[in-house]
Amino acid sequence: MRRVANPTRKISITIPSRTFNALESHLSYDQSRSAFISNAIEEKLKDAEDFTLEDFSRIEILEHLQYKYDKDSPEDVLIQALLALH
Repeated sequence: MRRVANPTRKISITIPSRTFNALESHLSYDQSRSAFISNAIEEKLKDAEDFTLEDFSRIEILEHLQYKYDKDSPEDVLIQALLALH
């Protein structure tokens, strides 16, 4: 029995019908849906790894953080005060 260097795992996902239909019309009969989705996930993860905090301005970081905390929480008040300075 041969071992695969990078074994695969079966998963189940739910996607909108519109997305599924677009994928089906994009792929030819002999193309693998699993391979296409796997490659798309790998590309998305690779892109996510390429970012560091240095890639964003202070304002962009604060704008992102303002949606992370409950409104009027101490963190939110601090973030709003910092945003007001700019």
